[in-house]
Amino acid sequence: MWNKDEVRGKTDQAKGKIKEAVGNMSNDEQLRNEGQADQGVGQAEEMFGKGRRKVGDAVKDIGKKIGD
Repeated sequence: MWNKDEVRGKTDQAKGKIKEAVGNMSNDEQLRNEGQADQGVGQAEEMFGKGRRKVGDAVKDIGKKIGD
């Protein structure tokens, strides 16, 4: 299950792709650059969220092993 960081990252990536596409269609370099930046931020947020989830899963696994 995705956490809030992963969802926010995926949302920012989608928003960035839309901005970049509109910037390409309208020949707006600033909008295109904003879209690319949003995608980069979104990727970083998603990776942070994935790492956070993996750490949480590892902690749960350790807790289960200790409980056995």
